[in-house]
Amino acid sequence: MSNEHNEVTPKIAVFGCGGWGKNIVRTVNKLGYLAAVIDPSKQGRATASEMVPDVPIFESAAEVLANPEIDAVMIATPAETHFGVAKDAILAGKDVYVEKPMTIDLDEAKSLVDLADAEGRILMVGHLLEYHPAICKIEELIQAGELGNVQYIVSNRLNLGKLRTEENVLWSFAPHDISVILRLMNAVPTEVVATGGTFLTPGIADTTLTQLAFENGARAHVFVSWLHPFKEQKLVVVGDKKMVTFCDMTKELVLHDQHVDWQEGQPVPVKGDGVNVEFSDEMPLDIECQHFADCVANQTQARTDGRNGLRVLTILHDAQRSLDANGEIVTCKLGDKKEVTHVAG
Repeated sequence: MSNEHNEVTPKIAVFGCGGWGKNIVRTVNKLGYLAAVIDPSKQGRATASEMVPDVPIFESAAEVLANPEIDAVMIATPAETHFGVAKDAILAGKDVYVEKPMTIDLDEAKSLVDLADAEGRILMVGHLLEYHPAICKIEELIQAGELGNVQYIVSNRLNLGKLRTEENVLWSFAPHDISVILRLMNAVPTEVVATGGTFLTPGIADTTLTQLAFENGARAHVFVSWLHPFKEQKLVVVGDKKMVTFCDMTKELVLHDQHVDWQEGQPVPVKGDGVNVEFSDEMPLDIECQHFADCVANQTQARTDGRNGLRVLTILHDAQRSLDANGEIVTCKLGDKKEVTHVAG
């Protein structure tokens, strides 16, 4: 994925210097765009002052949003605050990046997309894996026809730890996988089914399996868990010509010359060698933050714009509805009312 750099150097404020916000502050500062840090917490401001002592730090966003020299805001605050902060920034004439999920509430997400359109502002959502060089390489392979028709994608995101008590594992882990699947399928699902298990905190699922069905017959499975004996982040994309696997732990991207032939009416597996595919070792967050800066400088649409974020959020809500209904099928009609039907058999 290429970036078009502009001579204009945008001035970006980062709202939130907590867990993930620290990484954004560090990266935007390294790239040379950081103009301010905002954090209402004393701890966040202390962290920022230690990390970027030469950058102005604020407790409230008001002064920063009122500053005409600030071009854009990157928001890395708790998800429940995203809507209010992003809305204020857009209304103040700033371009906005907001970490995933864009909002918790679907109607709020729709209103943010509409507001950004009405105000002529860029709205970008932080779906980091869509900027990962390996994911971009897989997308290139698909577009070049190397895999043939994509039939099936499975994504595992497993670990022991990163436990949450306020959000379940579906909302914590799966947005990454769903955004990548939508990107690689280049389509939205027609049906969503999710099941899971709750073992630690009542009402908070610790493991979920989400199934996505697409109109062309393709399928995808997303398995996420924070109760797993070892860490695994693996993506498998199966086409009718070849298959590709990516392990984020070993950083290996392998193109497998394997498919199924039909001989005398019977399916026969054809096994070939796997070939390692090279990809850039550039950090996804560096690419993502640079992309946002380029979008601000050039006033161009982001790769993961507000509508992208809205699609992912819609599917998360569909999956949660299915999970709450013990695995009932949710018919996914993005933008329309969704009907729930009972699983046959």
